[in-house]
Amino acid sequence: MGRTSDAKHKILTAARTLIEQRGYSALGVAEICKAAGVPKGSFYYFFESKETLALAVIDEQWATERLDWETVLNGDAEPLQRLRQLFEGMRTRQEAGQEGCGWVLGCMFGNLSLEMSTQVDAVRRRLQGIFETQVGLVTAVVTEAQQRDEVTASDASGVARSMVAQAEGQVLFAKLHNDPAQLSTLWPNCSALLGVRDHQLQAQS
Repeated sequence: MGRTSDAKHKILTAARTLIEQRGYSALGVAEICKAAGVPKGSFYYFFESKETLALAVIDEQWATERLDWETVLNGDAEPLQRLRQLFEGMRTRQEAGQEGCGWVLGCMFGNLSLEMSTQVDAVRRRLQGIFETQVGLVTAVVTEAQQRDEVTASDASGVARSMVAQAEGQVLFAKLHNDPAQLSTLWPNCSALLGVRDHQLQAQS
């Protein structure tokens, strides 16, 4: 059992790395198995198809990222501090990725949304669910900031959706330019969307 579990882990790890670096469409099962160092038969033992594998990679990636989001957004800091930590941390993650392989890899979910949303309905639905969860997590913290009269934005869900979209767009720019500094204005832009009150801006500077 340990050996088969190890093979599955190797396939998932190899697929995740290849999808991050090259996308989904250009990959073949044989290439994934070669990178994982497992026979092709092992692939079909665990996964019915490449699409099934893609869904498993997405789920594994989101399990890790969701823990990060929840740790930050459910923390003890004040609401605006938690939001700032979340969005400024995106630049840190892109910098780490660039140091590892020489390129800004962007967001796997954003990359796959652009590549696959019109091709594979199951993947599109899974990605929709992830982004809706992200919006929900941010909405809860924006609502806290509203209750503390720290922001002027009246539609917590709407502004949270705009913030998540802003983040995805700037991560895309960082990938396009291979420059994590493209994310340096992310939190100021999100602050503008929130309508952070002047005294709060002064406290953050």
